Amino acid sequence: METDNTKKFNELFCELEHCNEDEQRKKIGEMNEIIDGMNEEEHKSVFTTRMFNKIDKMIVEKKMSMENAILLLNHVGYCNVLKNVWNLFFEKSSLSRRFKKMIVEEDKKEEKNEKLLVDLCECYLLFYIEFPSLDLILTCVPCLLKATLKKEENDETQKEVEIALLALSRINRHYFLRQELYLKEITEIIEHQQKHRNLSQLAYQSTWKFFIYRYFNDYFLKGNIMNKLHFGREAARELEELIKCVDWNRKNGEEGGKEAKEELILLRCLQTIVVYFCICKLENEENEGLIKSIVKVLRAVKDNRRDISDQCISSLRNAAENRVVKVEYLLKGGAVEAVLEGMQRPTLNECLRFDCLQFFMNVSERLNEKVDNKTEEEERKATKRKIIDKMEEEGYEDTITSFHKTLKIFN
Repeated sequence: METDNTKKFNELFCELEHCNEDEQRKKIGEMNEIIDGMNEEEHKSVFTTRMFNKIDKMIVEKKMSMENAILLLNHVGYCNVLKNVWNLFFEKSSLSRRFKKMIVEEDKKEEKNEKLLVDLCECYLLFYIEFPSLDLILTCVPCLLKATLKKEENDETQKEVEIALLALSRINRHYFLRQELYLKEITEIIEHQQKHRNLSQLAYQSTWKFFIYRYFNDYFLKGNIMNKLHFGREAARELEELIKCVDWNRKNGEEGGKEAKEELILLRCLQTIVVYFCICKLENEENEGLIKSIVKVLRAVKDNRRDISDQCISSLRNAAENRVVKVEYLLKGGAVEAVLEGMQRPTLNECLRFDCLQFFMNVSERLNEKVDNKTEEEERKATKRKIIDKMEEEGYEDTITSFHKTLKIFN
């Protein structure tokens, strides 16, 4: 079904091949503003294989410059990633094949067009869904990292850095990258941000996402991530800042202007924290503050954004399950109470209910561990009793019985 957004966008797109370059650039600016307001269904209805093939044909016939094509495509890719829209059409297009070929050819040149190579790498990574070749990744990483090291404070440069980092964050855990390919540069970006705070929230979050994903294949990074660069402290600070920017009374799906973008960045931040608690096994005192910040988000969101609630509870479940966080941090941070409150929400689905129960199981198992301090032991028993009472109140008697039989964690 055509909407006002898709209708206006398609009209402007049809006009592009009849414009000179300057007029075309102006129309693309209007199109990019429309893209900002599109929802997922509108994205998928407009950006089809047919459209990408049409752009490729316009480039071949010199009806659109490569510069203008990238101006449009990078913004489309940027919005796709930010809004978590999975577009499968680009990879099937002739334009995708052209970009891959151009990246390889440009990289082989002795005198490279650095800006073009950066633009092509960004555009390709922002759109890809399936796994590109490792050779292509190994070309894109140093190229984009070099682009992120710009220190100018002007808006244009910082936007370029943001897009480069967003593209890098798309390189997921399936790729093993040698530390010498990225570690020095990523460390420099993070340390510079901690000192000067010049990156946008999205850019900084994207840096951490790229770095955290490297841990899947390189466990020696844990000291860098947790102790040297202080992920727990930084993630907590980012959450605290984002909490202030969001209109928590806005219902999911309503128009929200800037607040809607901040919610998307917050969601991406939480998704990175979920991965962090899943794979990083080293305890760190800074995680106590991170738990408190996650709980604050969970209580603030209430029933308005289930996707954000899901990520909060998943992160708490992983923290309890993988023992990254001391059980005392979970108790002091209010995690138990917050998850108990979450079980009463009408938006609770089966997946989220499982995460809640898994959290309680892991916390209760850890509370059953022996401690020397009698006062602490009594506090732990009282906490376990509180969990049992609440689960009985919510109708989970069978689950409690199962826990008794299989794990004996409520004894």
